[in-house]
Amino acid sequence: MNARVIEFDKVVAGYSPSLTILNETTLDARAGEITLLIGPNGAGKSTVLKTLFGFLEPRSGEVRFEGRRINGRSPRELLGEGIAYVPQGRNLFPSLTVRHNLELGGITLPRGELPGRMEEVLQRFPRIRERLDNQASTMSGGEQKQLEIGRALLLRPRVLLIDEPSIGLSPILVRDVMTLLRGLADAGTTILMVEQNVRTALKYSNRALVLEMGRLALDRPASELLGDPNLNRLFLGAGTAKAAPAAA
Repeated sequence: MNARVIEFDKVVAGYSPSLTILNETTLDARAGEITLLIGPNGAGKSTVLKTLFGFLEPRSGEVRFEGRRINGRSPRELLGEGIAYVPQGRNLFPSLTVRHNLELGGITLPRGELPGRMEEVLQRFPRIRERLDNQASTMSGGEQKQLEIGRALLLRPRVLLIDEPSIGLSPILVRDVMTLLRGLADAGTTILMVEQNVRTALKYSNRALVLEMGRLALDRPASELLGDPNLNRLFLGAGTAKAAPAAA
């Protein structure tokens, strides 16, 4: 079993004292794997990513990165630690050029490193290179998603958190994005992903974690869950009691 890179240990978190989303959530993501978070709306999937990236501070429990407690660390500090986050939806500056949007991902880099890092990204995303001097607003949905992921990769993250990467994309572009993420994981990046396009995402993932009401309800190899006749009920938040027990 690969090493646990990210660990949630009985984490309680929410958006206000009266709105608790994560209820003693315990889960992990392992080195060089794609871990897929699935479950019904409100189950806590995106909240896991936001808590991990420092947008929410746990009320109790512990979040660990490579064995070290990171509760209360700021997003900027976590970027420096090697954790990058691509949130749901479009998160670009539409009036700026593609080049300037990309450069913003490297503002924490030491002076002189940005050109080389940008070249690494542009080699991976030739379409971004072609559009460098265009406004970001003129890019297609697929190109914008490539730019968002490319911007995150400028920092060579060890962990990539990505929320709903397929939103608004055609089936071909969804496949391209998933293939890209699979390649990153195979090269050693740990990926924790939330994705509504469950059947497609399972084909590219190593493990699937089903959340219900802020708790881990199921932990299964993605290939096994893909063939489970109860998959739709699991995704909608029903039927976990009859599913196979969680993996160790």
